Amino acid sequence: MTPYSVKIDAFEGPLDLLLHLINRLEIDIYDIPVAQITEQYLIYIKTMTDLKLDVASEFLVMAATLLAIKSKMLLPKHEEEMNELDPELTFEEDPRDELVERLIEYRKYKEAAHDLKSMEEERGLMFTKPPSDLSNFAKENLPEKSELNITLYDMLAAFQKLLRRKKLQRPLATKIARQEISIETRMTEIMDELRLLRGKRNFYDLFPYPAKEHIVGTFLAVLELIKRKEIDVEQDENFGDIFVHAIEEGAEGLGNY
Repeated sequence: MTPYSVKIDAFEGPLDLLLHLINRLEIDIYDIPVAQITEQYLIYIKTMTDLKLDVASEFLVMAATLLAIKSKMLLPKHEEEMNELDPELTFEEDPRDELVERLIEYRKYKEAAHDLKSMEEERGLMFTKPPSDLSNFAKENLPEKSELNITLYDMLAAFQKLLRRKKLQRPLATKIARQEISIETRMTEIMDELRLLRGKRNFYDLFPYPAKEHIVGTFLAVLELIKRKEIDVEQDENFGDIFVHAIEEGAEGLGNY
């Protein structure tokens, strides 16, 4: 029977194997006991060889690197004698530094890859559909700019603002003859004015007189006309001025009252 080899992806590379050993042995990555790690690493390589699994060359290169670091760590150090001969001589770098930097950098990318994989799996649980063609449902002659819905609260806010304006413009001393104006009469006057202008009119322009009775009557007349869908109110932007115009027969108002 012809022998064959099997390659497994238990570890993506020698750095991945080293991280696994460091986590399993609960070793500080900044202070790696090279002798212990090298021993465990070589045991894993030997196990793969005994099982006739393909051992990539990069695993063997890392084994040689660990053995070289282990050898350097075992060499005796004579720092005190060297410093006495040359006080300015710096200490030799730790032979593990380069390996530690590679492991830390690899761990960052491994964690980032894990996060991206989790995001991919989460996104895979979402289902989307291509955009639908809604052109058949589009209305003809749509206005270039959409209009905001005006509520009763917007009208009340505009009325309060109107009262403040009139109060500031009111003369210090004046005499006003009292005139009783019915709401129906004021409604007729407003409609006549809007039809005559044939366009929009600023809400505040409907209150030319400072008398409180006239202001209240006009405001109630405007609300009643909106309710009867004889006039419409619109606003180009939030907190902007409100405009009023007459509704043509057969047309529905945009105001929301």
